[in-house]
Amino acid sequence: MSDRLSVLKTYKLYVGGKFPRSESGRVYEVTDSKGNWLANAPLSSRKDARDAVVAARKAFGGWSGATAYNRGQILYRVAEMLEGRREQFAAEVADAEGLSKAKAAAQVDAAIDRWVWYAGWSDKVAQIAGSANPVAGPYFNLSSPEPTGVVAVLAPQESSFLGLVSVIAPAIVTGNTVVVVTSEKSPLPALSLGEVLATSDLPGGVVNVLSGRVNELGGPLAAHQDVNAIDLAGAAADAELVKALETAAADNLKRVLRPRNTDWTADPGTERLLAFLETKTVWHPTGV
Repeated sequence: MSDRLSVLKTYKLYVGGKFPRSESGRVYEVTDSKGNWLANAPLSSRKDARDAVVAARKAFGGWSGATAYNRGQILYRVAEMLEGRREQFAAEVADAEGLSKAKAAAQVDAAIDRWVWYAGWSDKVAQIAGSANPVAGPYFNLSSPEPTGVVAVLAPQESSFLGLVSVIAPAIVTGNTVVVVTSEKSPLPALSLGEVLATSDLPGGVVNVLSGRVNELGGPLAAHQDVNAIDLAGAAADAELVKALETAAADNLKRVLRPRNTDWTADPGTERLLAFLETKTVWHPTGV
């Protein structure tokens, strides 16, 4: 009988394409649906949040300047790599959400399919968000979508992987960079996603993953002057927190996507795809 001890996984943050521990040195216990210990996750601090915003801003120029086709290819590559690690994520989702193996696998399959779905939108979103506008006079008047910038995302608390993918993918496919605060209770699938992103051609800093307490990280991100938008999906259960974050976000006129009751298994539509886009309108004379 073997007396070998298994090697336990050390979960880390994913910031700027690297895997730091929290600068505070803090961790917290993550348990399964029955209260059994699974791992220690980093307990991110405000300093970690600020570092993640710096990384996201640094990556924004290159990512937003990439062609839509290239962004779609990279998202598809993420889906390819998730497919290769399907069993690992299914096990983590089963532990996190108390699902059967079959239901957890179905959640992972849906998340992979969602990456592919959003990848396909990369070079098509301009057709539904842009327009040629009729004007009186000898001018062309054209409107086209552009990414908002750095988006802070509070990931859904109840859907540790499918919900997570459903809020990250639509933000980045249009050229934004994101700072994601994972599900507080079930952060492990999100922290493992960082390992996939790091080896999937996605430039470092496009997605930054923080685990910890939403009420500790949400405020600094909502008030941060270099964050352009915030998705409050992960604060849906706390109306007071939502109000506080909306108030903080108003300091520099951030776009705010308010939380709502969402069935993450349903057709996602284009709402989140269009939520973090700005419209640029150009006038040009028609000539003689």
